[in-house]
Amino acid sequence: MKVMLMVKATEKTEAGQKPTDEALVAMHDFNEELRRAGVLLDLAGLTPMSHGARVRYTRSRCKVLDGPFAEAKEVIAGYSLLEVKTLAEAIEWARRAPFGLLVPDGEEMEVELRPLFDPEEFDVPGEAAERAKRLGENPGKV
Repeated sequence: MKVMLMVKATEKTEAGQKPTDEALVAMHDFNEELRRAGVLLDLAGLTPMSHGARVRYTRSRCKVLDGPFAEAKEVIAGYSLLEVKTLAEAIEWARRAPFGLLVPDGEEMEVELRPLFDPEEFDVPGEAAERAKRLGENPGKV
């Protein structure tokens, strides 16, 4: 099962405050542990919301909103994509992560774990598996 571990931003994180060297080293070490265990598929930190945009849709139109956004606590600051046997295993990895070192004094940080849909559960029967296979063989081509 693939699980996305989403790291939610804090007000200070979004303001551009760089983590301490101690936090950066601890996160690097943890990410290496995930890699060595064979569960890490991908990870990245996201730029501050002031560099992003949101697109909001109704049935008849779409509206583009430039960042920053009012609710920083709902903004994803980074993610890790894990391949694990169960959600409980992903939760165990999250419990071991040194995210506490990233939290500024007086603030709280949240990580959300969400399993990904299997393509076959979310698409026209039979087409999803074939599309996923093509994407794996030729990334960038749908």
